[in-house]
Amino acid sequence: MKEFIKGANPYLPLWEHIPDGEPRVFEHNGEKRVYIYGSHDIAKTRYCGRNYVVWSAPVDDLTDWTCHGVSYEAHYEDGMLFAPDVVKKGDTYYLYATEKCGGLCVVASSKNPWGPFENPVETKIGFDPGVLVDDDGKAYVYWGGCAAPCYIAELEEDMATIKEDTIVRNPMGHSTCPWAPVDDGHISLIDGFFEASSPRKVLGKYVYIYSKRVEIPVPEMGVYEPCNGFLSYRIADTPFGPFHDGGDISLNGGEILHDSEGHGTMTYRWGNNHGSIMEVNGKWYVFYHRQTGVNEYSRQAMLEPIDVALGGDGRLYIGDVKYLDGEPVSSKPVEMTSQGPHVNGLDARKWISAGYACHLYGSRKNAHIRPVYEERDEISAPIDDITSGTTVGFRYLQFGNNAPKTVTVVLGEAKKVTVLVRIDSYKGRVIGTLDFAGNKQELTADLDAGVIGKHAVYFEFCSEAPEESYTFDWFTFD
Repeated sequence: MKEFIKGANPYLPLWEHIPDGEPRVFEHNGEKRVYIYGSHDIAKTRYCGRNYVVWSAPVDDLTDWTCHGVSYEAHYEDGMLFAPDVVKKGDTYYLYATEKCGGLCVVASSKNPWGPFENPVETKIGFDPGVLVDDDGKAYVYWGGCAAPCYIAELEEDMATIKEDTIVRNPMGHSTCPWAPVDDGHISLIDGFFEASSPRKVLGKYVYIYSKRVEIPVPEMGVYEPCNGFLSYRIADTPFGPFHDGGDISLNGGEILHDSEGHGTMTYRWGNNHGSIMEVNGKWYVFYHRQTGVNEYSRQAMLEPIDVALGGDGRLYIGDVKYLDGEPVSSKPVEMTSQGPHVNGLDARKWISAGYACHLYGSRKNAHIRPVYEERDEISAPIDDITSGTTVGFRYLQFGNNAPKTVTVVLGEAKKVTVLVRIDSYKGRVIGTLDFAGNKQELTADLDAGVIGKHAVYFEFCSEAPEESYTFDWFTFD
């Protein structure tokens, strides 16, 4: 029986919805693993949920994730648990849990990286806390959100109390928000802080990772209206700043299509972004999230390999880094992919859910990945509301050294439609055609051309009924 792809992008099971994931590598009981601490989108009709769960993977295999179960339950009736963070100091792990929809930060502790985290203590820390334990053992907390200022402060030894005389307000200019207008002289339209503070220390530099709200167009990335789908960074030589330079690490708008003038078009519905970077087993990754469904209430954890390089001028480059004569000179957001930790591409001969698509383009009805919540390994997350002309793309698949002979596509329901299989581009060479007559959900067709190695693959839906909608469930090659 064919195996099912797992640990792709999203890297957790398709039924799991963890946004805001802060990655941490901890060595516990002699084993090094990367742990993910995020919100838990289980409320379905609003952000987040009333518990946190912890997942982890061995540092040498980021496709093999284990759920450790619930690590913390909400203690207050009014509101959900928003984005947390976890750090280790000494032999204790500290969870910064944001109760009351982010309105109250409490610090709970455990002797295990997966909890349970207990004995919560109320703090004066604000929205979306991120914590840095420096090399000398001192701890700093960063927080803030939306149009409000961001803050930095040092923590006392109890890891909960702020040293009031260390508070820095507005270490970065903040964004504007129509729902919370503020004009205090600290607004930045270019790299305005929105939320999602995540301080890290990288190659001796203090890196402030955050969600940026762009207020001006960024045509090369397909951004033409205010957008907070970026995960960005700025750098400093001290934990309090001043912060400068930096750039964008990721944008969760899918594959960016470019025209002859370099203007871009996003192919995935962007939404808020939150995450961080982590060195895992000698390689760097950005952990972020994407949206599924038709709102922001069913987000999923994503990751991409990135470059991290320190230039001779002391500037830190993070993301997709460009080099000149071996020296880093610029960086841009890393591409959003379907493969995630499968860096050589998804095995084309396994069953692949349509829910791993990173390109949904051309639908008249807002094609989207359907959120699924049934906890079983072989579940798919179908794509709904596909119409004629829609392309569904996966970057990337690995075909190996022997070209497959057939392609199989499974629809959500039997309908009459032609599906073209293209490689390398959504307008690329057609290597297969599946003519669904309306009486089958599953169809296998011969490939018209041989394909080996690693390629992007696109499925184009063609119909004479422009308003008819289709559901794409699974596919595989043989």
